[in-house]
Amino acid sequence: MRMIIAKAIGAIINLVGLISPKTAGNLAIQLFSRPRKIRLKELEKDFLMTSFIEEVDYKHLHIMTYRWLGKKETILLAHGWESNSHRWRPLIEQLKALDYNVVALDAPAHGRSSGKSFNALIYSECINVIVKKFNVDIIIGHSVGGMAATFCQQKYCPPSVKKLILLGAPSNFVGVFNRYSKMMGYSQSIDKAMENIVLKRYNHGPDYFNAARLSEHIMADGLIIHDELDKVIPYNDAEDFKNFYKKAKLITTKGLGHGLRGEEVNNHILEFINT
Repeated sequence: MRMIIAKAIGAIINLVGLISPKTAGNLAIQLFSRPRKIRLKELEKDFLMTSFIEEVDYKHLHIMTYRWLGKKETILLAHGWESNSHRWRPLIEQLKALDYNVVALDAPAHGRSSGKSFNALIYSECINVIVKKFNVDIIIGHSVGGMAATFCQQKYCPPSVKKLILLGAPSNFVGVFNRYSKMMGYSQSIDKAMENIVLKRYNHGPDYFNAARLSEHIMADGLIIHDELDKVIPYNDAEDFKNFYKKAKLITTKGLGHGLRGEEVNNHILEFINT
């Protein structure tokens, strides 16, 4: 049903594009950048309330952070699209038991953070603010959280960060845009209009925002975990990261999908951060 709705919306935007490609491109970008606001469940709220909760400001945004205090290194957890900090609960409980200092953030327009629009570039700026505020040693990012963490590392090279863990992270904007366009059934003129909007807003086209290529000079030790059957972000993206991110190693799972939840992944993470 969701695919049918997506194609129907895409057809409407294509019709708008026959009259004004620019207007249609803006509509397509707005749709691409606006996650659904998913309410936290009571059990999720209860767990997050066990933390120290603090809003951190970045420009007009109020970013919600959750901290579980420990005596070891500070680990920042960055979730993915249409998720929130509760997705990390099993890992947080393990990290707490090992006495790590844990920080999780809700991305812009997600969880209890403010905002209506979202992309990896905005997210990377928020991650940088959190890294500096809490002197983060290790970043773990899932999906677009991993891409945003990579952009943060490439742009700011925060000296405190010694390790970076990417879980099912997309390696480039072009692939993300192409999959979105295919899902919606956009015409080539809509694709071109979206590219022009990105160029105007960020002074670079989508092809510039290649997280894998930009990871080439990241000094933090890296761990890439990706499932070979991931239906959201292709396994090729993990291989792209491995080709450029020379200080990272790649671990391949099978059958865990894009979510990469479970004991197997957490054990890989714990082994990496403990060495």
